[in-house]
Amino acid sequence: MDMAQALALASGALVATNLASILVAGKRLKPAGAPPPDIRKKPPVSVVVPVRGIENFSAETLERAFRLTWPSYELLFCVAHGSDPIVAEIERTAAAHPDVEARILIGDDRVSANPKLNNCVKGWQAARHDWVILADSNVLMPPDYIQHLMAGWRRNSGVVCSTPLGSRPEGFWAEVECMFLNTQQARWQYAGEALGLGFAQGKSMLWYKPMLDANGGIQALNAEIAEDAASTKLVNRLGLQVHLVSSPFEQPLGRRSGQEIWSRQCRWSRLRRVTFPGFFAPEILLGVLPPLALALAAALFSGAALLPATLLVLAAIYLPEAALALAKGWRLSLLSLPAMIVRDLLMPAIWLRAWLSGTIDWRGNTMTIGTSTCELKEAPAGS
Repeated sequence: MDMAQALALASGALVATNLASILVAGKRLKPAGAPPPDIRKKPPVSVVVPVRGIENFSAETLERAFRLTWPSYELLFCVAHGSDPIVAEIERTAAAHPDVEARILIGDDRVSANPKLNNCVKGWQAARHDWVILADSNVLMPPDYIQHLMAGWRRNSGVVCSTPLGSRPEGFWAEVECMFLNTQQARWQYAGEALGLGFAQGKSMLWYKPMLDANGGIQALNAEIAEDAASTKLVNRLGLQVHLVSSPFEQPLGRRSGQEIWSRQCRWSRLRRVTFPGFFAPEILLGVLPPLALALAAALFSGAALLPATLLVLAAIYLPEAALALAKGWRLSLLSLPAMIVRDLLMPAIWLRAWLSGTIDWRGNTMTIGTSTCELKEAPAGS
């Protein structure tokens, strides 16, 4: 085998792996808006929502939380500071839904360098029910939100989660964020879970409270800087698995800037690099650039034309990805292909930064994420 053939085979292997992940995820996933599986038992559930500040869709996401169709549930909104403007918004929404049990819990419990986990502690402790959902404030909960999560629980489940599904983008950079969240990250996460390599996602996490309390409680999730990474490792250590809902929940994006996308993706990338370095390292092979570079090198060695090789790789990578989005009812627009390309151009730089730098921004907080220690410098209250 000569060099051109070896390079072509390597490129083909990456393209085939990409296609396989799409096929596996496509089989595992139901289309957006599909009803959850039927379940007979519907125990009461506590929904813990850490909140901070007013976000693009706060009014709508709050309203959705009060309109869930589950027979019995309580909402526990966790706020670090009573002066936070979101408190008044929660109070207005709760007053419009007096039939739903809701409480606002204020306080700052420092159990880790993770501000979200710190904010959740009081909600976990105040939860009155055995089943507890930790739900990010920007999740757009469908009416059957709880049923989706409960239906995902199996005999060997340790936690049930959902990835965020980007929707309602405004502007090009929000389209790029959709392509990061949906056909890239959600696709690979569902493909991994289908193969027995489930990883927790902190956007929506269903726990059986007695089980977690017997293994250190919510404080046990401070073993890693990211509570979802700590959740994955704890569940695996107990011989259980992470499972995902049949169809992920929306996160409406609104407008995003390029800097916001860069900062957010660098933060997630750094967290993956610190918590699961063995799984993070091969991420450099994802996207269109590695198979495209190998295919162009093969063409150069063999004397073949470069343009057909380029078009062939682009079609082999992006057409199946677009087909997955179309089949599942995910965001797909005229800007999706350019957004995919920009995403793939950014990925190597984001991957490299994750190895070189540990200082990132999290909603105004400066977080230093090292391989042995992590530190948090919080922004002033109300900022």
